[in-house]
Amino acid sequence: MTFDAKARIARLRAEIERHNHAYYVLDAPDIPDAEYDKLFRELQTLEAQHPELAAPDSPTRRVGGKPLDAFVPVRHAVAMLSIRTETDISDQGAIAFDARVRKELGLGESDAPVEYACELKFDGLAVNLRYERGMLVQAATRGDGETGEDVTQNVRTIHCIPLHLKGCDAEVLEVRGEVYMSRRDFERYNEKQRAQGLPTLVNPRNGAAGSIRQLDPALAARRPLSFFAYGLGEARGWALPATHSAVLDALAKIGVPVSEERAVVRGVQGLVEFHRRIAEKRDQLPFDIDGVVYKVNSLALQAELGFVSREPRWACAHKYPAEEQLTVVRDIDIQVGRTGKLTPVAKLEPVFVGGTTVSNATLHNEDETRRKDVRIGDTVIVRRAGDVIPEVVGVVIDQRPANAGEPFDLFKLLHGKCPVCGSRIVREEGEADWRCTGGLFCPAQRKQALLHFASRRAMDIEGLGYKLVDQLVDAHLVDTPADIYDKRKLDLPTLAALDRMGEKSAQNLLDAIEHSKRTSLARFIYALGIRNVGEATAKDLARHFGALGSLMKAGDESLRQVNDVGPVVAQSIVAFFSEPHNIEVVKALRAHGVQWVEHEVQAVRESPLSGKTFVLTGTLATMTRDQAKENLETLGAKVSGSVSKKTDYVVAGAEAGSKLDKAKELGVAVLDEQQFLALFKSI
Repeated sequence: MTFDAKARIARLRAEIERHNHAYYVLDAPDIPDAEYDKLFRELQTLEAQHPELAAPDSPTRRVGGKPLDAFVPVRHAVAMLSIRTETDISDQGAIAFDARVRKELGLGESDAPVEYACELKFDGLAVNLRYERGMLVQAATRGDGETGEDVTQNVRTIHCIPLHLKGCDAEVLEVRGEVYMSRRDFERYNEKQRAQGLPTLVNPRNGAAGSIRQLDPALAARRPLSFFAYGLGEARGWALPATHSAVLDALAKIGVPVSEERAVVRGVQGLVEFHRRIAEKRDQLPFDIDGVVYKVNSLALQAELGFVSREPRWACAHKYPAEEQLTVVRDIDIQVGRTGKLTPVAKLEPVFVGGTTVSNATLHNEDETRRKDVRIGDTVIVRRAGDVIPEVVGVVIDQRPANAGEPFDLFKLLHGKCPVCGSRIVREEGEADWRCTGGLFCPAQRKQALLHFASRRAMDIEGLGYKLVDQLVDAHLVDTPADIYDKRKLDLPTLAALDRMGEKSAQNLLDAIEHSKRTSLARFIYALGIRNVGEATAKDLARHFGALGSLMKAGDESLRQVNDVGPVVAQSIVAFFSEPHNIEVVKALRAHGVQWVEHEVQAVRESPLSGKTFVLTGTLATMTRDQAKENLETLGAKVSGSVSKKTDYVVAGAEAGSKLDKAKELGVAVLDEQQFLALFKSI
């Protein structure tokens, strides 16, 4: 009986770990959840019946144990040091690091470039995993570099961290890496917490760090954490490869999670290109990073370079602009949007975040403001990533001043009236937003509609900003978007006479207006400001219908055949084009010369460009790169940011850069602007 139980337990442990690896590391589940649960419960039952067969590497040890009174200090066998951070976030950061390495190695200009391993700088919590004879025996935080804290029980709950290394019987192998929480897991966890009325996490980094430093392993086990290795600590009885990249490859072979977003490059140009490439895709990564890491790849050269001030000379972090910062809420204003939506906006003590100075951050709506309990005077965490509008993601409660404002109440704050036109405000059942009922009578909605129409992702009219729109609307020069293109209303003398304009600025604006007439159908649809139609939906509509006339005549059933268009969006579109005033504005815009390339839907579906991959480089004279991209996507093509063997065409405008050189090197077809336009006309 004991032998049978022992064999069955061994088989169950091996099978469950195999499924864990497929699910948590490969992201490719190979068994239904119900079947997995059945195996897991069987193992739990057998281990309870046979406590003499308990093992520290059993999958059941991942569910968490008894709460701890405090963490036990752990002295690192090999110091767990931090690496130097380049303060210059431009290309100069990489250039400075390479120059420093070459100088330390005594290399001259004629010597070969140094080989580097490039990785991501994960935004989580650094840990040291100690394996003895392949078994995980201890996990510790970095601490002060010399001494960390024993967090073994919590780390055991992270499913992607192997409790036993595959095919590794080294006397000691310490794996160092970062515990992190993916964006998807962070959002899902917070959704579950909100549904149960429980506290949510402020951001993924705090979620990861807080989970590992949680005294109750059972609570830590409920947090969806992940791990990536980036190096070694102590290693005895393990055949050490010659390079850092080979070390990571070897770790991956024994079951340790290693990020695929890494590269081996030669010289400073490789460092610069890696930094730029990751910057372009940073917002699309499934996890947060705050930079990249460069390491001299050769372990022999690493040893030769050594350390300075307890930092390795052979490595550095090259950061990107911080996406989160702390600042103080000075006031809460209410903005009236182009559809009448009332949005609370935090007026902040200016702070540099995400590459720019931020003084305003959205609070989204009344419910979100109340949930986060944002008050005037609070110290808050502000986030800005890429082109995303800055937002307040959380409050530092223990820094709340005694004179902080009251809990947020939008209706009470505004006395039930629109702050712009004084019309009644309402909040419909099932909606999160309060709205002004003033409609076309509300100047704020008129102004916001014009600003949206002229915005960069819509008609892209450079120079037509808040202050100028205020003047144009207040002077009754512009009431609808079509008036922008009416030369009888907006001419050089009229514009030059406006406050802070002058003849040069007026002419620049007229040139920008004229240039904006050449656009794309997707941009035009988005610019109209149809409620519930965002940029992505506008692209889907343009791709599906091919021509504006087809879209304007489409009914509810036809619209709902478009990707991601449901009954609410379809109703908004039908209502918009059923309004005679809107049709008049559209006709006036076309009459004033606003145009784009149109393709009938059949041509779109049969487009020879469908599925082809394009890369755009240089400056085009007849359209912006964004417009070229949208025209290509309308015809089913894909537009990539980098050239590879999978690229079908590179469109090279004036002053084309390294992408053109890469295309020639790989033998990718190159089109100049005239050939590109001819390709469109042939479809």
